[in-house]
Amino acid sequence: MTRIEIAQAFSIGEFDQVADSIAENAEWEVVRENRYIGKKVILQNCEQVAAYFKSVTTNFQILNVIADDQKVVVNGTAEFIRDGKQVSFVYACDLYEFNGEDQIQKITSYCIQAK
Repeated sequence: MTRIEIAQAFSIGEFDQVADSIAENAEWEVVRENRYIGKKVILQNCEQVAAYFKSVTTNFQILNVIADDQKVVVNGTAEFIRDGKQVSFVYACDLYEFNGEDQIQKITSYCIQAK
């Protein structure tokens, strides 16, 4: 997978596809919410997120992808529906920084819940 494909897959929750593309000492910061340090901890959080995604219908829209050298930015929206009703709607932007081996080294995620 290319860096762009890795970033897009992670942003829409396809964590199984990109697990091998996360560096052992990677960091993931969800701004003003949490920070996950290390591949093992990141993947544990991904499991929890994936479990939530399975409990709802998800509608992800990637609006923009910007790539430059070792960085990829993905922004878009996520709508979560349960029993035909919208549970949540999020505006998101993820900044991915890759190391020289095309592995994710750092992720900075900004998530804004719609009211």
